[in-house]
Amino acid sequence: MTTIANPIYDIVFKYLLEDERITRTILSALLQKEVVEVEQRRNEYTNIGRKGLSIFRIDFGATVREADGSEHLILIELQKTWLPTETLRFRQYLGAQYANKANMLSEGRGAYAIPMVTVYLLGHKVGDIEEPVLYVRRQSYDYDGQVVTKGLPNPFVDSLPHDSIIVQIPRLHVRPGNRLDRVLSVFDQSRQNGDNQQTLSLEETEYEDDAEMLRIVHRLTAAAADAKVRHEMNVEDEYFSIIEDRDTELLATNKELAETKAQMAETKAQMAEKDAQLKSSVGMLFKAGLSADTIAANLGITPEELRLLTSV
Repeated sequence: MTTIANPIYDIVFKYLLEDERITRTILSALLQKEVVEVEQRRNEYTNIGRKGLSIFRIDFGATVREADGSEHLILIELQKTWLPTETLRFRQYLGAQYANKANMLSEGRGAYAIPMVTVYLLGHKVGDIEEPVLYVRRQSYDYDGQVVTKGLPNPFVDSLPHDSIIVQIPRLHVRPGNRLDRVLSVFDQSRQNGDNQQTLSLEETEYEDDAEMLRIVHRLTAAAADAKVRHEMNVEDEYFSIIEDRDTELLATNKELAETKAQMAETKAQMAEKDAQLKSSVGMLFKAGLSADTIAANLGITPEELRLLTSV
């Protein structure tokens, strides 16, 4: 068995993607298209120094080759998170990317956004969706709901809503399958070495006929032996422990607030029922000809409380 660093860690994943050939291998498998060339794009959102975030972000400009041999440029926004509480930040990040003028192309008299694909590597499950990899793809339709193909692709239309690929890492499992299954097998958390989640164990011989996969395995093996990478993994463990403690505390606080709110609502309902009963009793006693002072004394309330009951 070979021990590799767990690529769910930000530092390991970053170390892995520093190899351009490996990046093309992973993105080609995800996109189901050949990535001919890929370049990491500079941005101010990559999770360096944490700054309270638990999302790792990295942007690529990729030239992809279609089945007909044509090539074109796309943007790939790759985002990875361990925690379900952080996924709402994805939309904030995408909004910033849409507003970035560097992500525009000029064509004729117009300027259009470069087509974008977002990739989400999630360290948690998404509800009851069982598929480990989910493709969310857009189409163009006419009024009657029929798919429109004539005139497409079009730079303006292509600059509109983006396609997405969602990878649920906890739902990955060792199995023979397609190219993507093989590439993502190095993320399979069932391969963890006992209680040590920083490393995974795999049989290198299962990749011996695949030069690209062997390159990934060897890169992750090197990461496992790198002292700086191991130190950064320890830092990540401490960081996420703090975040998880925070979330646990927030959940407990929210539960207490919900219980208090429910108790207040129940008390309010009981008070309303008591007032209704008092009003009914007051009405009956007035009909019986009793004075206000006598009614107040019989019911154990003050004349002012009686006045409020009868004025509502």
